[in-house]
Amino acid sequence: MTSARTTYEYEKSLKSNVSDELVNVYVLRPIAGVIVRLLYNTRVTPNQLTVASTAAGLAAAAFYLQDEARTTAIAGLLVMLKDLLDSADGQLARARQQYARIGRFLDSIGDFVVDAAVFAAIGWVLSASSGNLWLLGLAFLGFAGITLRVSYHVFYQTSFLHLEDKYRINRITEEVREKDLSGDRLALKLQRVFQIVYGWQDRFMVRLDAWCRRGRGDEQFLSRWYSDTAGLRISGLVGMGTELFLLMVCSVLNRLELYLYLNSFLMNGIVVFSLLYRGLFLNHKLQRGVVR
Repeated sequence: MTSARTTYEYEKSLKSNVSDELVNVYVLRPIAGVIVRLLYNTRVTPNQLTVASTAAGLAAAAFYLQDEARTTAIAGLLVMLKDLLDSADGQLARARQQYARIGRFLDSIGDFVVDAAVFAAIGWVLSASSGNLWLLGLAFLGFAGITLRVSYHVFYQTSFLHLEDKYRINRITEEVREKDLSGDRLALKLQRVFQIVYGWQDRFMVRLDAWCRRGRGDEQFLSRWYSDTAGLRISGLVGMGTELFLLMVCSVLNRLELYLYLNSFLMNGIVVFSLLYRGLFLNHKLQRGVVR
């Protein structure tokens, strides 16, 4: 299997620098690229990296539960390792052209499980150490927030990639289709789990997007709408890489309570700004034909 491979090319391992998060473009993907370069001609598969990423995230949750400055910092570094491996699995798949539906669902389900474990651990230790149960509720809101915000970013990134005719293994919405029923059985099972977790979120993003563009759906409008660089950059500020980078920094500084506030107010504020940008500024400009 490995003998037929050529030299690893970093640029071919990327999705798109236009639609990707800035922290991914300048920090995470170059570091993940080193990992991919080392693994490119080995038998390590993208799905194995996905499993390793999930394991690193669950290990981070376990370290958060120990509630010490040192272990919290270690947990933050494990969160960063989780994110690096999460970047590396996709980069390895694209570099080798090893696209698989199983990997698409395994990655997203793993993210959900890790987020649930990490926020449960953070909420538990903060509420137990302070005696404020409302911090447990704030952690739950943080978990809900990061899940929806990442779905928001993924919707616009995937829409852009489809517009560019790239990486179509990721559909904008993942309803089970006829060809899925006759495909890989494991992929179908994972897809059904994915639908339970993310299906309603994907449908919500479709409706939210339609509301922002006032229902406009002509081809020229949509092409400009989904390829707007500023819009993609703003929604990229709430992608998984950026979200976990913020968590890592606050963990290393042992400021988890601060992180929950930033999660609830700063990151949600970015989404509100993104909606205002698209719904008011971009929509208006596109309808007047100013944006090219």
